[in-house]
Amino acid sequence: MFLLPSHGKSPASVLFYKKMEPYNLEAYLEKFYSQYPPSRQRPVVGLTANHSDIDATLRERYYQQVVAAGGTPVILPPVSDTDVLSGMLDTLDALVLTGGGDFDPRWLNESFLSDKVKVNPVRDLPELLLIRLAFNRQIPMLGICRGMQALAVALGGSIVQDIAENDTRQGIERHPAISHDQQEERTVPTHTVKLAAGSTLARLYGDEVQANSFHHQAVGSVGSRFTVTATAEDGIIEGMESSECKPILGVQWHPEWLGEQGLPIFQWLVRQADVFRQAKALHQTTLTLDTHCDTPMFFPQGINFSQRDPRILVDLQKMTEGRLDAVTMVAYLPQPKPGETFQQKVAFPVSGPKDYANLIFDKIETIIEGNRPYLALARSAAQLHANKAAGKKSIVLGIENGLALEGRVENVEYFARRGVTYITLCHNGDNDICDSARGTQTHGGVSPLGAEIIREMNRCGVMVDLSHAAESSFYDALELSSQPIVCSHSNCISLCNHPRNLTDDQLLQLALHGGVAHTTLYAGFLRQAGEANIFDAVAHLEHAIKIMGIDHVGLGTDFDGDGGVKGIADASEAINFTIQLLKRRYSEADIRKIWGENWLRLMRQIQSNKA
Repeated sequence: MFLLPSHGKSPASVLFYKKMEPYNLEAYLEKFYSQYPPSRQRPVVGLTANHSDIDATLRERYYQQVVAAGGTPVILPPVSDTDVLSGMLDTLDALVLTGGGDFDPRWLNESFLSDKVKVNPVRDLPELLLIRLAFNRQIPMLGICRGMQALAVALGGSIVQDIAENDTRQGIERHPAISHDQQEERTVPTHTVKLAAGSTLARLYGDEVQANSFHHQAVGSVGSRFTVTATAEDGIIEGMESSECKPILGVQWHPEWLGEQGLPIFQWLVRQADVFRQAKALHQTTLTLDTHCDTPMFFPQGINFSQRDPRILVDLQKMTEGRLDAVTMVAYLPQPKPGETFQQKVAFPVSGPKDYANLIFDKIETIIEGNRPYLALARSAAQLHANKAAGKKSIVLGIENGLALEGRVENVEYFARRGVTYITLCHNGDNDICDSARGTQTHGGVSPLGAEIIREMNRCGVMVDLSHAAESSFYDALELSSQPIVCSHSNCISLCNHPRNLTDDQLLQLALHGGVAHTTLYAGFLRQAGEANIFDAVAHLEHAIKIMGIDHVGLGTDFDGDGGVKGIADASEAINFTIQLLKRRYSEADIRKIWGENWLRLMRQIQSNKA
């Protein structure tokens, strides 16, 4: 063995080779090509560069720790061009926000409160943009020292400009033995950090960790997107983690200088990056379909589908960020109560329910026409796959509440020709077709008219959707329909006792009749107490799989119809569902079924059997 000359570098940066001549390039290449594939694919981890005078720099300890953790480091220059930033992020599986100079307080609408603040203006804007874009794309992130402060500034928190001067103004007395700007070597831990039980940091280190410290700014508040998970004995925030079930972590100390003791944080990041990399690759080749969203409910507000519109949970930008290929966008028709007219329930002037559904579909088609290079209508599984191959997102049409048929069987064929793929027979209240889960059992199940409509839907190749239906209506429809039925957005009553959810017997009978039930993200259908999150949604999916089997499940988010929970709050977070499935060791084949293949199988079957 020989040691390649290090030129003063630390041993970790030196290459070791056996039985080689120094400075023999061919020998190194021969080693590289001595196996196939020549190298193992590692997740790519971007590290933000510091900036000094005319140099973009990075201390080697950062990228050494990434390499030691199993990642491929790349150094990101401080560039604020959004096209460049977007291109950078397209190549990354994780992001490390490194330490460095102070943040300019004007980003928080504050004036300078201390002459100790030495800003690095070249870094601020590029890093704030990078964080927000990475956050929207669900990229795992680790912030170190300034990097944690950057996370706070970008995502709703605040910073303390200078700890000492802030303490003087506030009359705060800190622990006298703790210095947050230590004089000891960077490799020496100088104080104890307490870690919150159940946090990622606690899982990595236990109840506490020994930390080094080189800062005079600090995070003042972490905002709503984070939880404080580490504190120094004097109360300074030393660590924060995502409160939204996301792999985002910030630490105030410098684990890159702590060798083996600091390595677990980088190993955690690389593990998250590897799963994210797998999820991205899977979405590249998988048609991802959300079978129920209510975005047209926001049409009266004049939403812009091509922008990242904060008023809606589904738009082109968010679908792209979450790598979601298609949504079934429904015309939702509210059920009038006795004494109400339909026109009193909707924002647009229409003659009746059918006219309203047509108006919604007209508006959807206008959106598609305005975004034709990127968006297309899909009426079939074949069109969905063709749109994905062409690089376009898809909108599929559905009707939520058979009230749109206005009691006329012939309107089923009318809407089938319009491109409607399914009709949810009722909503919250009995109608002339069937009884609702939130109704009064007007018919004792499906009405005689409803039986005719179900048969006509079978004939026209329109899927029969029993979400919102009463149990009596559900079982009647199972017997009446010659084709499998679907529940486009329904959960499991065994996990959340709500009349809108399905019993285990309903799930079983649905599967035995060839149908599917798609888990939805409406919080009230996921859990009865506490705040629902993505883990609750996965629990409902897994219960349905236990009862029905993997061939009968999927996801119908109910985005923009009050669907959306922490971890999968809008379409930009759709890939997080895949990440959870990968972490639970679901195969790629099963994930494809969940994301749309089960639904498309039925769509093909039902459309191919139409008269």
